Amino acid sequence: MVFDNTRNYASSDSTSRISLDDAGKLLLRLTVAALMLFHGIDKVVHGTAGIQSIMVRSGFPEQMAYGVYLGEIVAPLLIIVGLWTRSAALLYAFTVAFATALVHAADYATMKPNGAYGGELWVFYIVGALAVALFGAGRYSVAGGK
Repeated sequence: MVFDNTRNYASSDSTSRISLDDAGKLLLRLTVAALMLFHGIDKVVHGTAGIQSIMVRSGFPEQMAYGVYLGEIVAPLLIIVGLWTRSAALLYAFTVAFATALVHAADYATMKPNGAYGGELWVFYIVGALAVALFGAGRYSVAGGK
């Protein structure tokens, strides 16, 4: 096995390279989607009344609150299985950006007492989803890398 300095991982042929790339895509997909899925499950268990009131206060129709099920349940499930991954990841990123603009906008301009950036969680969710949209699902998916 030879170290390929331009790629920073061990590789002796293109099969090893593809395998590592696809494993990385799978790990990213599972992490980003599973963490968001917890938010969606919370909405299933507790409903969308709180989100509906935020929508109305912000001047949006309360029915838009049901879009949270698409962005926090359907999109993460599609990302996990690797089906329509790029579109699902873009929907996911939009959902997080929209929700945080409504509810957590102040976080983007603050620092936490421990020195952490106030918006780091939201940035992780958005950028992680955008990375999934750029990379695609990879071979370890229902779509098989298509």
